[in-house]
Amino acid sequence: MTPEPRSLPAWVDHLQSTGRYTFTREEALKASGNTDVAVAASLRRLRKAGCIVSPRRGFHVAVPLEYRAAGAPPAEWFVDDLMRHLGRPYYVGLLSAAALYGAAHHAPQVFQVVTDVPTRPLTVGRVRVVFVQGRTGLSPTQTMNTPTGTLVVSTPEATALDLVRHAAVCGGLQSVATVLRELAERIDAGRLVQASLGVERTVAQRLGWLLDHLGTGEIAAPLAKSLASGPLFPTPLRTDLPTGGTAPDPRWGVIANAEIEDDE
Repeated sequence: MTPEPRSLPAWVDHLQSTGRYTFTREEALKASGNTDVAVAASLRRLRKAGCIVSPRRGFHVAVPLEYRAAGAPPAEWFVDDLMRHLGRPYYVGLLSAAALYGAAHHAPQVFQVVTDVPTRPLTVGRVRVVFVQGRTGLSPTQTMNTPTGTLVVSTPEATALDLVRHAAVCGGLQSVATVLRELAERIDAGRLVQASLGVERTVAQRLGWLLDHLGTGEIAAPLAKSLASGPLFPTPLRTDLPTGGTAPDPRWGVIANAEIEDDE
């Protein structure tokens, strides 16, 4: 039976009263009982009034009054539903994951999401979400609660490895080192060894070197032991710079071709 026509703005308000802030075009059609043309017009009016934003075609986010000035609620409120809508695996990673663990001097300017295929960034209001292609099936994650549901977030150990692996999109290796100093308090040495099995050995080598350099060698010790069981490939600390003939560090095989300031 076709439902009685219902005001779409009233339905969106009802969703928010139940703690839900996302919906699809198909859900709006079903809830309203109106035609596709009428629903499209109503969605346009809601967007123009700032009541909703549409990060991707067919996916909409309600904007509560307290976030109207910002143009959108925080990314944490809708990213999980968005990725489910897109049918893509994901986890919140890099600087955004570090910030969720309390390891960030400044709030990240963008919300960083790791997924398995190249995905264009999105901007809604003042919220910008950037997607980084990564190994979603190999990186350890955990679920975090949000005001509207849950998020999949890389573990502190996986976050540390990703920060080194993707340093270029995290402000460079010096910025990564600054974040690692705070994140180290959340890293478990044993779980770091397990997480390192999902990345290139050279990434684990560079992370171990940085942890030693930052004075947190006790966390890196089991990682050094694990790496010692196989070949240590000479790897520059910064892969975008020449090595200058510097010999690799005997513990990590890392060629220190860049200065990392200890800004404790």
